[in-house]
Amino acid sequence: MLTLDKIYHASFVLKDVIRKTDIIFAPKVNPDCQVYLKTENLQVTGSFKVRGAYYMISQLSQEEKAKGVIACSAGNHAQGVALAAAKNGIKSLICLPDGAPISKVEATKSYGAEVCLVDGVYDDAYNKAMELKDEKGYTFVHPFDNEDVIAGQGTIGLELLDQLKDVDAVVVPIGGGGLISGVAFAIKQLRPDVKVYGVQANGAPSMVNSIKEDQIICLDSVETIADGIKVKEPGEHTFEYCKKYVDDIVTVSDDEISSAILHLIEHQKLISEGAGAVAVAAVMFNKVPVKGKKVICLVSGGNIDVTILSRVIKRGLLKSGRSDLITIELIDKPGQLRDVSKIIADLGGNVIAIHHERANENSDINGCFLRIQLETRNYDHIKEIRNALKEKGFKLI
Repeated sequence: MLTLDKIYHASFVLKDVIRKTDIIFAPKVNPDCQVYLKTENLQVTGSFKVRGAYYMISQLSQEEKAKGVIACSAGNHAQGVALAAAKNGIKSLICLPDGAPISKVEATKSYGAEVCLVDGVYDDAYNKAMELKDEKGYTFVHPFDNEDVIAGQGTIGLELLDQLKDVDAVVVPIGGGGLISGVAFAIKQLRPDVKVYGVQANGAPSMVNSIKEDQIICLDSVETIADGIKVKEPGEHTFEYCKKYVDDIVTVSDDEISSAILHLIEHQKLISEGAGAVAVAAVMFNKVPVKGKKVICLVSGGNIDVTILSRVIKRGLLKSGRSDLITIELIDKPGQLRDVSKIIADLGGNVIAIHHERANENSDINGCFLRIQLETRNYDHIKEIRNALKEKGFKLI
């Protein structure tokens, strides 16, 4: 059973293993509140997951340790288990979805674990792990629905209250719910007045739907760039803890997540993975009621696959008004491109790509289309450029 004593014990066990990550003031996330970031993306293994994994493994009997451990994960829990097993001198086998970022797979191997890639998503990896557990006699280290694991994650709650004593609200990512269960339990035991909000991706709202229906819901499918919280079904324990201790759960879109990742890079010099940025996205886009409050966003991990980082940044630029694509229908005659370019340049827009094509059969025989990709400051800047082009008689499509 989860108790505050167990969380304090986990904190004692972990003190020489994990890093007590900093809280960083981030005033530009949302000017209407005082935002702080709990930087678990800078944790050992790049994620909070090592806390729960290590504490659970530390509590195994010698007989269980001798048989080794098995786990399944989208990536971060895998690295936590691999490191914890290595430090305890025991064997670990990790089942990962075959779509897990290569960087996470390789990192897991680098900590000494054996990796088994499974077709599908987290839940398919879970089923394979259960099969191998029964076959080989391993001890299963659940990524979220285990009270020792939850206690390990709850040590973050103790740190938050110690680091920002007058905090009003804490915003936490939710996948299976282990992180928020531990954090919310610890905070509500010590400071029941502090609000705890959970955040899921629009494409994987398993806990949101479960709380709404007052029963555990298994989604048919999940799709989001936040692979660390791409979970079809919450756990039995975590569902109950969320019902009891979490004040509200909201969702954010992939575009909002991308904007949050971009904001963290530009303004805080922090790299966050999609799952790690959902709490920041919720505060940036006013999904949680924290106006005028001191709020901590938990940046849960930084293990983003660099191959998708450029795509995420591109989406973030579009979502935040930092990029625009303008299509103009023109009469094909000399000087048109010069006139368009002058208007854009005079207003401080930066042209990064131009495509010129002849018009189709439904337009003027001398017509053409000019597609221009711009770097802009924000949505107001986009509106200013578009209005100036229209005022000069250009037809925007």
